[in-house]
Amino acid sequence: MIHCHEAKPCDDISEHEEHEHPHHNHSHSHTQSKAVINRLSRAIGHLESVKRMVEDERDCTDVLIQLAAVRSALSSTARVILKDHLEHCISDAVETGDDTFIEELNTAIDKYIN
Repeated sequence: MIHCHEAKPCDDISEHEEHEHPHHNHSHSHTQSKAVINRLSRAIGHLESVKRMVEDERDCTDVLIQLAAVRSALSSTARVILKDHLEHCISDAVETGDDTFIEELNTAIDKYIN
């Protein structure tokens, strides 16, 4: 799921999605939903493998290296979401004069960074 606004998750996995958000005066499309879902599925599978490594009492160094790979995969996924958001949601919000969207993006980035 890609969330452009916490009040309404985007559930469809189609390649190009259009959404109306209740707090915004515009619709927008997500072009990367399927790619994001695929990336998340791979990261989940990788994390499950790391869990098995811990259960099998594998070397801590190997576990940490694999955790770093999972973290990198999630960061890469976040960049895809952010890029899609900037290219579609934010540009649409600017066109319609929806300033609250910028504030929400700043809040989301702050939460992600912290």
